[in-house]
Amino acid sequence: MTTVDDAKAAVELGADILGLNFFAQSPRYVTIAHALEIAAQTPCTAGVFVNEAAAKVSQVAAEVGLDWVQLHGDEPAELLADINDELPIIRARTLSSQGLVGVLDDLLACERAGRLPDAVLIDATVPGQYGGTGKTVDWAALDDHNELLREIPLILAGGLTPGNVNQAITTVMPAAVDTASGVEASPGVKDVEKMRSFIQAAKLSFGTAERGVE
Repeated sequence: MTTVDDAKAAVELGADILGLNFFAQSPRYVTIAHALEIAAQTPCTAGVFVNEAAAKVSQVAAEVGLDWVQLHGDEPAELLADINDELPIIRARTLSSQGLVGVLDDLLACERAGRLPDAVLIDATVPGQYGGTGKTVDWAALDDHNELLREIPLILAGGLTPGNVNQAITTVMPAAVDTASGVEASPGVKDVEKMRSFIQAAKLSFGTAERGVE
């Protein structure tokens, strides 16, 4: 989110968590002052950080009142243990040629370093870019994520739109879905109708998936 109006609309439409991007090179970057204004409009926020020091992540989270922090860069596994342990962490990963086995190796490294993430976000691989590319993930490669990720919740990102989120959810069965470019009129500017369609489709798909499991 980059504007108060978009944040208000997203909450009214039923978004569960709003993202605030603190990566200065992103078109969705927000300052701390602006983030405070946006965070006041939602009961739950996640701050997106790319290759920041643990102290900076913890400081910004405390200042803004973030509910989650999302590490979306090349942070070493050791960084997680240095972040305020009261802050839930989402660790963003992409799929290499090893698929989820590579993600599992990273989780084991985090565990050895002292802290596992509270959720793993899987995004598309685009060299030199940290998310928001509109590229999709190989959903079929995530088929056995519950077993391989040791039941750590998976958040699916990468090119999700109102038109494909249903298929993504029914194929992958993630714990949650994440979108940015898929509901925008232009980078950083949300399209209310796209947000409405995306949220409605996602909630319907999750409800159907849950009934199917039962």
